[in-house]
Amino acid sequence: MKDIGLVTDLYRSELSRFEREPAGTMPAWVQQLRQAAGARFADLGFPTTHHEEWRHTDVTPIVENPFSCAKRRPDITKAELEPAVSWAGPRHQLTFVNGHFSPLLSVLERLPQGVIAGSLADSCTISSNFLEPHLGRHANYEDQAFVALNTAFLNDGAFVYLPPNTMVEEPIFVVFVSCPNGEAAISHPRVLIVAGPSSRATVIESYLGLKDGLYFTNVVTEVVLGEEAVFDHHLLQQESRAAYHIATLAVHQGRNSTFTSHSLALGGALARTEVHGLLADEGSTCTLRGLYGATGRQHVGIHTRIDHAKPRCTSRQLYKGILSGHASGVFHGRILVRQDAHETDARQTNNNLLLSEDAVVHTTPQLEIFADDVKCSHGATVGQLDRDVLFYLRSRGLDLEDARRLMTQAFGSELIRFIAHDRIRNRFTELLPRWTSQTYSESFPA
Repeated sequence: MKDIGLVTDLYRSELSRFEREPAGTMPAWVQQLRQAAGARFADLGFPTTHHEEWRHTDVTPIVENPFSCAKRRPDITKAELEPAVSWAGPRHQLTFVNGHFSPLLSVLERLPQGVIAGSLADSCTISSNFLEPHLGRHANYEDQAFVALNTAFLNDGAFVYLPPNTMVEEPIFVVFVSCPNGEAAISHPRVLIVAGPSSRATVIESYLGLKDGLYFTNVVTEVVLGEEAVFDHHLLQQESRAAYHIATLAVHQGRNSTFTSHSLALGGALARTEVHGLLADEGSTCTLRGLYGATGRQHVGIHTRIDHAKPRCTSRQLYKGILSGHASGVFHGRILVRQDAHETDARQTNNNLLLSEDAVVHTTPQLEIFADDVKCSHGATVGQLDRDVLFYLRSRGLDLEDARRLMTQAFGSELIRFIAHDRIRNRFTELLPRWTSQTYSESFPA
């Protein structure tokens, strides 16, 4: 493994070059944020397996690749992008190529008065008063190296602002497309969503690689919900099988707000998603559901931390994993109930299906409770396809391969049915059998 100090120096040098480029020009408060985060990354360095939270995730492949900042790619056409986004029929779509906003590939029909949806770089200059109180305030770069790295290279991404008492009926689709073009490139997308009191909206984040190849997407999303805001978040991760994807989602919830997230993670050689939810005021509700799949030698990790800071809040977590081949997975879920957070209601469940003897998953659900009068539970399972059910299906005329596929799809579909939005649910339902068929063709070749 390369010397961590030398690698950190390489990123420091890249950051200095990045700051000198005109495209990197930002307001003074953003420059100060980036400099502080860059200095913190230099102190932290990359995590290793000696760090408890990274014990089962080895980032050596990321460290050993000399990634450089991804370049703009204006040559991508709508026709190339269409197959990946046509399912959503988006009226509101923000498209980013290699981390840079592409107006030509974006669609923004008329939004309700006062709603902002656009490039973060433009918004930092035009709408700083909406961004400055929140950008970099909720995703903690003090002890998270990849958040620090993203913040140090903060340049562009998506910004969505919902004024109080505003409803956006159609989902806002945020698409991040990576095109490595033969080079080991890194992009640092940033997403900031600020939902005012009693507002309501749905946002879909989608990450995909149009071409196979080595690249690294290091993304940070911050969501801030005002009092009684209702926000639905959907995350679709379909990176190239050779790519690396590290994502952090930080959610700050106000009084009686409701946050619901559904995620589907199928891509990347190494993919890790962290979800940090702070229930910062009474009566808030946070629901997290996710399905992750890995095959071959892929590694996928889900790490959640739900902080019940105030009384009478509710959280629900349900994550499912499907692993085959020599794939590995990690689920680490933590529920923290603080001393004053009485009448907390929190549940956490993680179920995993292993399709091969060589696949492995590490699951660690945790509860930390410092209050009385709470209802909290957690549980995890790891298993294989039920042989009795498999025998029953075969006795009804299905061959072995079809029976396996049917049972695997049923395992994942149980989670997808919770998605309320028809087009999103249909898309997840469409992708699961396609991925399952590919997985079985690799794990059980004819």
